[in-house]
Amino acid sequence: MNELLNLLKDNARYEVRDLALLLNEDEEKVSEEIRKLEEDKVIAGYHTIINWDKAETPISKAIIFVNCVPERERGYDRIAERISRYPEVESLSLISGKAEFILKVTGKDMREISHFLAHKLAPTEGVNGTETMFILKEYKTNNAVFYNANEESERLLVTP
Repeated sequence: MNELLNLLKDNARYEVRDLALLLNEDEEKVSEEIRKLEEDKVIAGYHTIINWDKAETPISKAIIFVNCVPERERGYDRIAERISRYPEVESLSLISGKAEFILKVTGKDMREISHFLAHKLAPTEGVNGTETMFILKEYKTNNAVFYNANEESERLLVTP
């Protein structure tokens, strides 16, 4: 199962027959294993990694640290559930350190993210502080490298 998950993590577009060959397994068995992993939410989705800079699409992203107080009997789970419902929230994790949660959020621009922060996140029950850092440029995400310094230097014209 771990080999199958690692293959799919690196390339979710593998055909079942290719996975079966790589794993030296029967196609039907691999297909059934994938179905079971999806059903059990071990495989929670398939996503495309997009380099928005190259797509020339205006988008802003930010990392937000969120401070909150855990609820009796429930800890941080109910607060996380509330925050995770916002469509602006791309990822949400409970962390150790300076805050309880770290969020990655997206919006069409900084103003939209600021509006989300002020009018949705900050007033959320249980949230008692935030710290926001806007992402200025992404170099690598989910193991996909977006920027190559050599590629950039090749584009420069050299004149005598």
